[in-house]
Amino acid sequence: QVQLIESGGGLVQAEDSLRLSCAASGNTRSNYVMAWFRQASGKEREFIASISWVGGISYVADSVKGRFTISADYVQNTLYLQVNSLKPEDTAVYYCAAVRTTYHTDRYSDHYDYWGQGTQVAVSS
Repeated sequence: QVQLIESGGGLVQAEDSLRLSCAASGNTRSNYVMAWFRQASGKEREFIASISWVGGISYVADSVKGRFTISADYVQNTLYLQVNSLKPEDTAVYYCAAVRTTYHTDRYSDHYDYWGQGTQVAVSS
């Protein structure tokens, strides 16, 4: 069982930066992939980035590559998403998620077993 709690969202202006955090508790030391997804109002949930808890292999979606960075603190069991040069179209609820898998990444939200409650990011122009 894994519990996830996100934080760090807020209302910002275009070109601002935020660092989102996801505190994980439970057994994440086995073969988990941790990921960030986002969901804008009226749209489907979108894969943003993932990192394997063993090996630290990361992937970032092309749509945000160069602006978003995923990282993890394995001692603190915390996942991060650094989001830079924010745009109004980045406005969404950002979720962290976890899935136990032998793969290094998984872009499909349906595969994830554990989800946080989400943190809202709103970007004004």
